[in-house]
Amino acid sequence: MKRVDLIRHLKVNGCYLLRDRGRHSVYVNPTNNRVSAVPRHREINDFLARRIFRDLQVPEP
Repeated sequence: MKRVDLIRHLKVNGCYLLRDRGRHSVYVNPTNNRVSAVPRHREINDFLARRIFRDLQVPEP
């Protein structure tokens, strides 16, 4: 999955960027106070994408 698509899906589901440092960006889902780090790679493998969605309790696309 491309990082751009993953970020777009997170934003559509109400998540926002908390901080942007180093090699990861940290996103928050304010509806349930869940936090997850998203690496700054062009491609994010499907296993990691599913893990991010699960951490933030966002449905998979």
